[in-house]
Amino acid sequence: MNTLNKKELLIGVAMLGASLAYLVMAKQLPGHEGVDAATVPTLLAGFLSLLGVMQLISAFSSKPRVAGETPSQPAGKNEEPAPGIIEPKTVIKTLLLILGYIALLGPVGFPLMTVVYLYLQFIVLTPVNQKIRHLSYLLIAVVSSAAIFLLFREAFDLMLPAGLLNNFL
Repeated sequence: MNTLNKKELLIGVAMLGASLAYLVMAKQLPGHEGVDAATVPTLLAGFLSLLGVMQLISAFSSKPRVAGETPSQPAGKNEEPAPGIIEPKTVIKTLLLILGYIALLGPVGFPLMTVVYLYLQFIVLTPVNQKIRHLSYLLIAVVSSAAIFLLFREAFDLMLPAGLLNNFL
């Protein structure tokens, strides 16, 4: 087994170990019949376990590759990088957006901050060679924010911070 397959195997084992530890902790949460505080952590642990198993299967089933070789090109051919590579600027912008979202969530409220966050995140994640579709991004952000807010409020009977919209909701 070469170095890349060993790394993939190690990642799969780490994911599976983390998911099992997370599942054990989720099962220790106090709960009751139906949807409770342990439901989402249990689902997340299950999905992470599934991903870990898929990673292990991938590590064992993939043919060995040479370090520096990508699946689409043989080793030794150094062409321009793949267009799907994420630049560090994008990661930093995303982290700043998340920090701003968290800082302003209470005073501004979930519905408005989620619209702003999603809209700006869509712009950050839009590839440089693609036109930014402001109206589509804004529409998706508004509909998603409203759907999530109403889902939590009506279906789960949980109140998300309304912030500036307290007087209207």
